[in-house]
Amino acid sequence: MSSAERYRALRGVQDILPPEIFIWQKVEEVAKDVFSAYGFQEIRPPIIEVTDIFTRSIGENTDIVEKEMYTFSDKAGRSITLRPEGTAPFVRCYVQNCLYNLPSPQKFFYSGPMFRYERPQKGRFRQFYHIGVEALGISDPKIDAEILSMLRFLLERLGLEGLTFEVNSIGCEKCRPDYRKALLNFFSGRINGFCPDCKRRYELNPLRILDCKVKECIKLRVGSPRVTDFLCKDCREHFDALLSLLRLLDFPYVINPDMVRGLDYYTRTTFEVTSKQLGAQNAVAAGGRYDRLVEEFGGPPTPAIGFAIGIERIVELLKSSDKLEILAPKVFIATIGASAEKEGLLIANKLRERGIWVEISYAAHSLRSQLRRADRLSAKYVLIMGDDEVSSRKLKWKRLSDGTQGEIAIDKVLEFFNK
Repeated sequence: MSSAERYRALRGVQDILPPEIFIWQKVEEVAKDVFSAYGFQEIRPPIIEVTDIFTRSIGENTDIVEKEMYTFSDKAGRSITLRPEGTAPFVRCYVQNCLYNLPSPQKFFYSGPMFRYERPQKGRFRQFYHIGVEALGISDPKIDAEILSMLRFLLERLGLEGLTFEVNSIGCEKCRPDYRKALLNFFSGRINGFCPDCKRRYELNPLRILDCKVKECIKLRVGSPRVTDFLCKDCREHFDALLSLLRLLDFPYVINPDMVRGLDYYTRTTFEVTSKQLGAQNAVAAGGRYDRLVEEFGGPPTPAIGFAIGIERIVELLKSSDKLEILAPKVFIATIGASAEKEGLLIANKLRERGIWVEISYAAHSLRSQLRRADRLSAKYVLIMGDDEVSSRKLKWKRLSDGTQGEIAIDKVLEFFNK
């Protein structure tokens, strides 16, 4: 076995390379701009946490905790886990640093890798990237509407179309027990047809049967009780108020009563953004309320809501839509002769100081070879200069997209590109 065959990336992870990395950077840049306009500030929690943070918040009987977490013992014998999602580590950070003392609402966002050991497939990796948003301290449904509106604005700014915004309410600890009983009664005569995981869920958390993607289980749950029929007065008023605000904002929502989300900490509002272009793994973003989680982590009672965006899936949609321009050098400087090489280096330095991406030739290649390299790099402009141009203090320029060309004084190059 050769070294190249031995040293390969682990299954389920990927190298993110140019030019695709430019799309990632654009998504992150637009996200930061949008979040800043809504008053959200960036934080950077670590990617490793004590395992109890996830077993307590996500739920010991969830697929993530039972099957998918990367968990190991460190040298001190502590159980450590690579974060499988971002909200639980964020809440640990929020409580530990007493961020609840800041004026409400406290608004934060973060981005980075998450880790789950599951079968790699299109749109699903073992190391994947999320952009997460969290808003805390406000129970009013106006913050729910604001979060959803901000998410829609971000996706529109990126140029994405054909998305479906699904919303639901899964109630609270007051109304959930009655709904649980109704599900148990409905599923009791069908339990033998469910997959092994759903049979286990029936005993531990029957709501999670509604989140199963196995075809047989999807068929068996047709006609099951809807959570929205069991909402208590407070949850019903909260959900109705949210829907009224979404209509006010001309927000195109669809109520999906089967959407319960796969994590145990959710309460009341839940939502997903899906795209038909992504196949089976069709969720672009998802989130909801988690009004009890801060208190469970030792903080004061704190209502909260947030969402996570799957960067890989956003990038996949953008690649197929051709809405984002791939970054490329703005200028390539082609030079012939020693004097021209020196002058070209000075011009490149001045343009780079203005934030302009410039590439040059690093060896005495022919002009034809340099122009070929400029074309391969998709440079927008080529500056062509030989020793004669240095003497006359003029150089030639060419725009590669349409072949337009001309001549310009060397000391006017900065002015030319500023225009």
